[in-house]
Amino acid sequence: MSAGSIGLWLMAIVQGSLFVALVWRLLPGRTRRPAVAPRLEPRTDTSVSVIVATLNEAHRISPCLDGLMAQPAPLSEILVVDSRSTDGTGELVTRAAQRDARVRLITDDPLPAGWVGKVWALETGLRQAKGEWVLGIDADTEPQPGMIPAIIDAAEQYGYDVVSFGPRFAGQSSAERFVQPAMLLTLVYRCGAAGADDPPPDRVMANGQCFLARRAVLEEHGGYAPARASFCDDVSLARHVAARGARVGFLDGSRVIGVRAYSSLGEMWREWGRSFDLKDATPMWRRWFDVALVWSTQALPLPMLITLALAGMWPALGELSAVNLLWMFNAAALIARLLMLVALRGSYAERGWPFWLSFLSDIPAAIRLTISTARQPRAWRGRAYGELEPAT
Repeated sequence: MSAGSIGLWLMAIVQGSLFVALVWRLLPGRTRRPAVAPRLEPRTDTSVSVIVATLNEAHRISPCLDGLMAQPAPLSEILVVDSRSTDGTGELVTRAAQRDARVRLITDDPLPAGWVGKVWALETGLRQAKGEWVLGIDADTEPQPGMIPAIIDAAEQYGYDVVSFGPRFAGQSSAERFVQPAMLLTLVYRCGAAGADDPPPDRVMANGQCFLARRAVLEEHGGYAPARASFCDDVSLARHVAARGARVGFLDGSRVIGVRAYSSLGEMWREWGRSFDLKDATPMWRRWFDVALVWSTQALPLPMLITLALAGMWPALGELSAVNLLWMFNAAALIARLLMLVALRGSYAERGWPFWLSFLSDIPAAIRLTISTARQPRAWRGRAYGELEPAT
């Protein structure tokens, strides 16, 4: 057997093994739970404290506050924890508090050593929260009518102690819609689909933009402190409590919460790209295995099929050969990739040709994942950090 044939067989074995791993991860998504539907009727049998962590969010917090103030019971308080913003965020919150007595502005204490700023703000809010449930909301989210009663219904229906919700992305530029879905899909390939039943604790996915927990359960497991040094605090915290027996879920919230997280493709590439490798919540060996899986099953199938065709390596019926296996695995992976676009379409308010052609951005997405996996972030949302010791 020639060196070339050996190389082809090695590629076929590696790609085939990683494709099987991908299928195993995605199979639970066949029976995933439907998107949470809004509930406009109030509930008076429980209470929810919302915590919004802010630092210079004046340019985008108003839709978030407006959406929250339109929510009925069981929303009982909206705690905006501000880290000494200098852009007028506090003034906007103060004006909102004059319109709705549930809104309260809190200034957190100076950031302690070993804490990421957002996590410290959430912990500060938790210490003052009074609701049976605590809901962490990012300032860039836009709660839709009926969100709060709906997510409480969903948490109770499925028996979750902690549950977060994937949003609907809105207001994206064409460039963002061409790249961001490819980056989002790497999360699905690494962690599974939203709404899938009971993933193992080390594969639990979470979204800090809309993160709901029973306050008693959160406090029992240390509040937000277990994720204090994490740049992916949502996933770190969800996996922490799941490993200790709490029931944790991740549901499709595209009907109840919207988000415009970044102002441009460049900001999304920098800010989200720093954390979406989930390094603070995932062992190193698994992160690099996932990088290999994303390259093999998401980024490379289309280039591999084009390369095989240009090299004249066409499949031959009835043969067990490396070329036949490469065609089979790469074609199957490409079909799965295109089907994932259909599955993701409900998470985007605007789609158009950039969304449907976003599979052409799979190589840049894999590159960004590789860079993020290899680097430790040192700055986040305008704050610089030194060495952070993970919580134990």
